[in-house]
Amino acid sequence: MTETTAERFRAAVEKRDLSALEVLFTEDIRLYSPVKFRPFQGRPMVLGLFGVLLRVFEDLRYVGHFDGATETSADGTPAPASVLPFRATVDGKEIHGIDMLHFDESGRIKEFTVMVRPQSAVHTLGQAVLTGLQADGLA
Repeated sequence: MTETTAERFRAAVEKRDLSALEVLFTEDIRLYSPVKFRPFQGRPMVLGLFGVLLRVFEDLRYVGHFDGATETSADGTPAPASVLPFRATVDGKEIHGIDMLHFDESGRIKEFTVMVRPQSAVHTLGQAVLTGLQADGLA
């Protein structure tokens, strides 16, 4: 049985393997964050963001997997999608969230949406990510 892109993504994140993530993303990937109005755009920027996220998230673990289809934010076209619910801790606050992955016709991730709760965790995550982006020269 062939591993799906969502399964490969999950394994790469859990192993904190950025090089494994790189081949899963389209060159023009867009990542919609719960802490920024405009998306992060392009593989280099999204990989940089993941470098920060993998440092910021403590005990990140995926707790489910749902497959389906949904419209993309970029152009409204239907696309295959997977939703991966997760739990993590950031600066002592427990976060519940989902990663929604939208795939292109070749199965690579072209759009990525992250949703997080509760509001206090969103704020904590936003501050930690901003600090990390600034430290890495990405913001």
